[in-house]
Amino acid sequence: MIAGLDRIHTGAVRIADEMAERAAELGVAVSVLPNGTRLIDAGVAARGSREAGRRFALACMGGLGLVRIDERRLGPATIAEARVAVPGPLVACMASQYAGWKIEKGKYFAMGSGPARAMAAAEPLFQRYPLRARSDRTVLLLETSALPGGDVADMVAERCGLPPERLTLLAASTGSQAGSIQIAARSVETALHKLMELGFDLATIVAGSGTCPVAPPTEDHLRAIGRTNDAVLYGADVSLWVRTEDRAIETVLDRLPSSSSKDYGRSFYDLFREHGDFYRIDPLLFSPARVTVVNAPSGRVFTAGKTDDAMLMRSFGIGGRG
Repeated sequence: MIAGLDRIHTGAVRIADEMAERAAELGVAVSVLPNGTRLIDAGVAARGSREAGRRFALACMGGLGLVRIDERRLGPATIAEARVAVPGPLVACMASQYAGWKIEKGKYFAMGSGPARAMAAAEPLFQRYPLRARSDRTVLLLETSALPGGDVADMVAERCGLPPERLTLLAASTGSQAGSIQIAARSVETALHKLMELGFDLATIVAGSGTCPVAPPTEDHLRAIGRTNDAVLYGADVSLWVRTEDRAIETVLDRLPSSSSKDYGRSFYDLFREHGDFYRIDPLLFSPARVTVVNAPSGRVFTAGKTDDAMLMRSFGIGGRG
């Protein structure tokens, strides 16, 4: 078994338990659905908080890694920034954190992250890498504008092969404080997903770290999608440590950052309004702004891409409407 794979469920459950115990302090709301599934609202109807967002992000990674929220300057403003450090990112980021499970039930829709994905193993990723992991309890984290009902919980539990009462659902909307933070904490995961799409062997990545500005929360759903994506595309800065041949890095390096896309240089809000569908946007765009790759065997350091504070200021409405 890949190191850490046996801990993603227990790690996420522990964090969810702690959030439930400190619900009032964290601004989250805890309830139990009629089928026995625990539901923690960290930013749909509940107000949430910065700390709830940090814990949400950590639970997405199955508790493997570190998430810290600092401050950074952006033009005349001071905004939040998510800093992550991830040992063993194949497990933390791809087996758990990646929002690869589309949760659809009737009119309900959410993007699912967390270790429950490694139980359902419904995505092609789990055919490519041995990342399936069983447990008697698990957590699915939902990026959604609506709280799920028992029918959604029943579907998720059935796909995971668990009784519904052994499942926790943790939800936050894209434009909430917790939602913005957990997306900003995906800098390393975004780099790994891009590398996977480029054919790079993710098993050669031994560690990763990254920073990403936290998009200011907004109740405008489309603008929230735009801001949170722009935060990654124009502000995320990622470092990866790998053990491979230099040629394997050189083959993908130029296509790794978001600047490799023909859609680079435009706000995601404008692109989404124009195309009306994520899948019509150039897939090369979904990448961190800058990526540095350190190859341990050769000692060489590779870097590509750039951050763009001016684009971030326009997107975030700093000094005007965003």
